[in-house]
Amino acid sequence: MKKILVVSAHPEPRSLNATLTAFAVDHLRAAGHDVRVSDLYAMKWKAAVDADDFPEHPAERLHVMAASERATLAGRLSADIAAEQEKVRWSDAVILQFPMWWFSAPAILKGWIDRVFTSGFGYGPEVPPPYSEGALAGRRALVSVTAGARESSFSERGIHGRLADVLHPLQHGLFWFTGMEPLEPFAVYEANELPEERVEVAKRAYAGRLDGLFTDEPVPYRTLVGGDYGRDMRLLPGVEAPGTSGPDIHLRPRG
Repeated sequence: MKKILVVSAHPEPRSLNATLTAFAVDHLRAAGHDVRVSDLYAMKWKAAVDADDFPEHPAERLHVMAASERATLAGRLSADIAAEQEKVRWSDAVILQFPMWWFSAPAILKGWIDRVFTSGFGYGPEVPPPYSEGALAGRRALVSVTAGARESSFSERGIHGRLADVLHPLQHGLFWFTGMEPLEPFAVYEANELPEERVEVAKRAYAGRLDGLFTDEPVPYRTLVGGDYGRDMRLLPGVEAPGTSGPDIHLRPRG
């Protein structure tokens, strides 16, 4: 049995995202896993970082990284942040379920990330080095995203660019940076007016991805300490395969 945290971010409880959240929870529990859910809209999650996150912060200029690290290490974060951090620590895998809005996650989910992954918890000098050896190493991570556009538009020659590139800040900048192993994202396209038969198709596809949550090969990002990067954290010349560019240079060749 594994422990899985599902973080859901959609304001409508009858939405496709809510349907996929409920499906994932039921499917994972039926497989014997322990599942917790953070439904951010139902929780009325506060998205903005401010001094209230650090109740004992002195009345001086707020330096967010330093204040969050002091409060994290001292166990003095606001109660809502501490509760979500406990869920992440408890988990063996984290699933983010959200609609793509303006090529990113909804503000409430970005706010969950901003507030929960404090210095001293997800990164910082008091935890293991980032990019594969981070504080949250040993956990799997899966993005499940819905998009109104068609799949072809999220491709090498598509007008929106590749989905992997659009999600790079989450996959590499959040998950891999903090030590989690991100899987290839699961996406449902043309989601605004999805007929019921295609919802069922999406559920079946999602079931396969959920079944592979702990067995599928993660995205093969390079490690910071694997000899591919210099002291300036830049990829060494000639490491990438010929013709590779953009975020792909940070991937190890598969196999």
